Amino acid sequence: MTTAKIGIVTVSDRASRGEYEDISGHGIINTLKEYLTSSWQPVYQVIPDEQDQIEATLKKMVDEQGCCLVVTTGGTGPAKRDVTPEATEAVCDRMMPGFGELMRAESLKFVPTAILSRQTAGLRGSSLIVNLPGKPKSIRECLDAVFPAIPYCIDLMEGPFLECDEQVIKPFRPKAK
Repeated sequence: MTTAKIGIVTVSDRASRGEYEDISGHGIINTLKEYLTSSWQPVYQVIPDEQDQIEATLKKMVDEQGCCLVVTTGGTGPAKRDVTPEATEAVCDRMMPGFGELMRAESLKFVPTAILSRQTAGLRGSSLIVNLPGKPKSIRECLDAVFPAIPYCIDLMEGPFLECDEQVIKPFRPKAK
C-alpha cells in the first residue's frame, strides 16, 4: 500500500518567527488524522507571507516531495500581506474554483465576513492544492465541506487511494455503471 504524502503549509509571519504556536497547521494535521484511515504522511512547513516563498514551497511539496494534496492555511484575506491565493494561482496548471465557492458558502452560515475570504484551489501536475482560512474553527468548517470531494479528485489525477473513516467524513465517489 502506498503512503500518501500530504503537505500542510502555514503561511504566517508570526509563526515563521516562532512568536506563537501554530494551532492552525496542527489543527489540519489532527483533522486529517480523524478523516483518513489509509496510510499517509504529513509534510509540514511554516513560512512567512511572501509570495515567492509560498510559490517555492508549493512547488517543492508537489514536484520534489510528491505530495498528492497540499493544504495551506492563512494568507487568504484582503490584507496587503495576504498573497496565498496569488501564489497558488501562479504555480497551478488549472484552477478549481468550486472549492473556494463552497468554502465561502459554508463560512457564510457562521460569519458575514466570509465574503472577504479569497480561498481557492488548483491543480499542479497530479496534485491538488487547497487554500484554507487561518482560523482553526473556520478551517474545520471548510475542510468538512470540501473534503468529501478530495479523495475522488485525487483518484481522477491517478494519485493514491485515500480511505476515510466514514463515521467522521464520507467521501463521494461515483458508483461504476
